[in-house]
Amino acid sequence: MTKKLVLKMELHSERTKQKVMKTASGISGVASVNMDTKDKKLTVTGNIDPVKIVGKLRKLCHTEIVSVEAAESEKKAEEKIENIAHAFVPASLSYSRVYYPPPPYYVGTVEEYPNSGCVIC
Repeated sequence: MTKKLVLKMELHSERTKQKVMKTASGISGVASVNMDTKDKKLTVTGNIDPVKIVGKLRKLCHTEIVSVEAAESEKKAEEKIENIAHAFVPASLSYSRVYYPPPPYYVGTVEEYPNSGCVIC
């Protein structure tokens, strides 16, 4: 089940922000990470465990859980967009491959080409 996790964080520097983003995006099951620096909130969506994420992020800065919600509506919206995109591609389009044979390959002898610059002969 896809979840939307909103966390409140105390970010003291730009470096801490970068570490938080890298750590959050590296956790397995995370689909997207979005940070609102004005409100100091981090939004993480995906098939995630909130306790695991908060445990890892608390090693970097003070972290509090604001809310945990099901994010099924976002997933359904993305599926609708994909279905619409597939609907506009006509199924009758078929791409045929045209075969172009390679050009003939001919190896000449030294007698045929005396000025070829052969060092051995």
